[in-house]
Amino acid sequence: MEILVCVKRVPDPSENEIEVNRDGTDIERDDLVYSVNEWDNYAVEEAIQIRDKVGGSVTVVSVGDEEAEEVIRREMAMGADKGILLSDDAFEGSDGKGIAAILTAQVKKGNYDLILTGAQSDDGAAQVGGMLAAMLDWPFASLVNFIEILDDKKIKVGREIAGGNQEIYEMDLPCVLSIQTGINEPRYVSIRGIRKVASLEIPVHTAGDLGILPESVGETGAKTKCLDYFVPELGDGAQILEGSTDEIIDNLIELLKAKGGIK
Repeated sequence: MEILVCVKRVPDPSENEIEVNRDGTDIERDDLVYSVNEWDNYAVEEAIQIRDKVGGSVTVVSVGDEEAEEVIRREMAMGADKGILLSDDAFEGSDGKGIAAILTAQVKKGNYDLILTGAQSDDGAAQVGGMLAAMLDWPFASLVNFIEILDDKKIKVGREIAGGNQEIYEMDLPCVLSIQTGINEPRYVSIRGIRKVASLEIPVHTAGDLGILPESVGETGAKTKCLDYFVPELGDGAQILEGSTDEIIDNLIELLKAKGGIK
C-alpha cells in the first residue's frame, strides 16, 4: 500500500510563549522553536503501522520553505520511507484551498492508495484534508481514531463524534483520512535515526514541476485572509467549591439554579 502523509512545520506550543505582534497581523516569530504539527505526527505513526502490517511504503510531504525539510527528515527518522518538499515563492501566503490545490497536484503525480493528514494542521481550521479529498473526488473521513485495512480496495475506519460516541464506516480506496490524536502512540525518534536520514536527498517540487499557475495559489489566489490576531481578555476565573462531597453537590445545585442551568 502506497501511503502519503501530509505534514507541516509549526511553532511548538510546549517550547514557546506565543505572542501577537504589535500591529496584530501575526504572531511574533523571532526565536520560535518549531516542530512537526502534533496531529500530523499521529498520522505518520499510523501510516508506518499500516505499512508494517500490509506492506508498501510511506511518503511524507510538506508545503513550505527550505526549513520545512527539518520536519520531513524527522518523520523519515521516525520510519517513513521517503519525503517530498513542495516549495516555491509562489506558495507563500496560500490559504487552505491553496495548500489543498498544491497537495492535489502532487498526489496526481504519484500513485497513492491512502492519504493521511492531521485532523488540525492548517492554523486549527481543519480544512485541508476535506478540500484535498474534494479536489481529488476521493472519499473522506475526519477525526479518525481507528483504521483497519480490509483488503486492497476497502478500509474500515472509526471516527470520533459528539458525546464520546464512535462511528464506524467502510470506505473505498483510495481515500483521504484526517487523523485524530490518541489513535496511537507515536514512536520515539532516536539520534541514530536522525543521523541515518541526514544525508538523504529530499526532492523539491516547485509550481512549475507541479503544473500549478503561480497566480492560482499564494496571496494572489487566496480567497480567505486573516484580518486580525488578538489575545482574548481573561475572565474572572473559576469558582472553587470547597467542603465535603455532599456540601459541594448542594452548592453546585444552587449555583446551577441561580445561573438558570436547572430549575
